[in-house]
Amino acid sequence: MKLTDDNEEVTMNGTREVETAEEEISSPCSLVIETFPVKRSIIVGYALTSKKIKSFLQPKLEGLARNKGILFVAIDQNRPLSEQGPFDIVLHKQIGKEWRRILEEFRLAHPDVTVLDPPDAILHLRNRQSMLQCVADMNLSDSYGRVGVPKQLVIKRDASSIPEAVNKAGLRLPLVAKPLVADGSAKSHELSLAYDQHALLKLEPPLVLQEFVNHGGVLFKVYIVGEAIRVVRRFSLPDVSRRELSEAAGVFRFPRVSCAAASADDADLDPNIAELPPRPLLERLAKELRRGLGLRLFNLDIIREHGTRDRFYVIDINYFPGYGKMPEYEHVFTDFLLSVVQSQCKKRALADQY
Repeated sequence: MKLTDDNEEVTMNGTREVETAEEEISSPCSLVIETFPVKRSIIVGYALTSKKIKSFLQPKLEGLARNKGILFVAIDQNRPLSEQGPFDIVLHKQIGKEWRRILEEFRLAHPDVTVLDPPDAILHLRNRQSMLQCVADMNLSDSYGRVGVPKQLVIKRDASSIPEAVNKAGLRLPLVAKPLVADGSAKSHELSLAYDQHALLKLEPPLVLQEFVNHGGVLFKVYIVGEAIRVVRRFSLPDVSRRELSEAAGVFRFPRVSCAAASADDADLDPNIAELPPRPLLERLAKELRRGLGLRLFNLDIIREHGTRDRFYVIDINYFPGYGKMPEYEHVFTDFLLSVVQSQCKKRALADQY
């Protein structure tokens, strides 16, 4: 990969900045290893949707990154990826078989460039049938609590078969219905709550049905950026009492439950509901998921079963979520990018020894 012949660099707004003669085209390792002088910036190529660019690449993030020697450069998807750069990191959130193929070929040809994250690993989170399997397989339980997933059932077609399938699987009403495909679209975030057997016939497959767990109307959104963890409270669906279950009927639809406007961090909540999950439990869960999913940029929606202190459920996992809503995301993310390059440098140094 090469820069332009005049050592020009294409910035994200399409303008060009000419590098000074002192800025050599060399490894960025000197930025993170203090025994060497600065050679050049860390180049992060990004391929994001316009919506993600607006929410993630905010001026405060770009300014802080620039101060730390990190430059974000837009990837032109109309040009061969191998002809762009040079990149130290490729940051992406695009979908499609062709993009996955391009990235996989790029990873094989440029093993020294870190791709965040591997496209095949991301695929597991685009299907709610496989999304939570890693958590279920963990069966995580220790002195700080127990983490599982709600009992669920996948319905791929034929709504008329849902009541019988629900009875056969032993699921209890009410049930949360979610689209099977989680592709980041507005539709993929839509939820429905079905209160009775007749309501099940009104649902639209393909979908996933999850047993609704009362959780005090609050969920914990756990953001993971490499090894960093940040947690915020969000308002969620309210609890359903036995009386409500016996009296209510039909399907209640919700366009999106967890959103920025529904922050519960400053609300006057019951302390037993507001208490965050134990840090050691989250650290262990995040570590296992990083390894099991092969991802470093994701978040979890976690609920605590109402009336308990240590019974938690993961109800959703999202790749490259809305980090702009995470407190101090600029510092967390830039520190993470520096740590990625530092890891690259250590690997190269070890390889050079042999």
